[in-house]
Amino acid sequence: MNANPTRLFAGGIRPLPPENQPTGIFKHECEMPLWLGFEGLAGDAQADRRVHGGPEQALHQYPVAHYARLAAAFPAAAAQLLPGSLGENLSVPGWDEADVCIGDVFRLGDARIRVSRPRSPCWKIDRRFDVDGMTRLIDDEGLVGWYFAVVGAGEVVPGCDFALLERPAPEASLARLWRSWKAHRPPPGELEMLATTPGLAQRWVQKLSERAAWLKANNP
Repeated sequence: MNANPTRLFAGGIRPLPPENQPTGIFKHECEMPLWLGFEGLAGDAQADRRVHGGPEQALHQYPVAHYARLAAAFPAAAAQLLPGSLGENLSVPGWDEADVCIGDVFRLGDARIRVSRPRSPCWKIDRRFDVDGMTRLIDDEGLVGWYFAVVGAGEVVPGCDFALLERPAPEASLARLWRSWKAHRPPPGELEMLATTPGLAQRWVQKLSERAAWLKANNP
């Protein structure tokens, strides 16, 4: 038995009660080898490709430790709050937004993956757990997880190695990026610096740059 705690999750499109909107948030744990390509894991799907999936959001990791915080805040949903239930593809203990940086390159099995952006939580999380306010808490406290771009496709298996290979921007942690983005009036220079981080998804480059420009133009 492999002692490495790396867990993999994938899933298709299912209806989300009560309105039955299509969603890819429901994942099952994978027990067999999978191919990780530039669009994500074989067998995984996203319902709304405008905001999910694609080369810059091919794989989603969510910190294991956050589940205890969510369960404490929402005890009615505690039994459901298990790794994989927030729609992530990858679960590995010991990593969170404070110690993962934009542009970090990891080895995952035979593949190489690069951190590209935080995950922006959406209303479907509340529907998924039949609660009010979980999405807001995740957003407010930065319990968001992150996406990877795949820079080297390859086979991945449950329990495979997950190891940091490169860190080109140690100053650009996910926690710092989220904190700066959510601040009421962050320094424009902070946003501009973060926008130039190698590996940052283009949508976030644009968001940060546009907000920095607006702050400069509207400096009281």
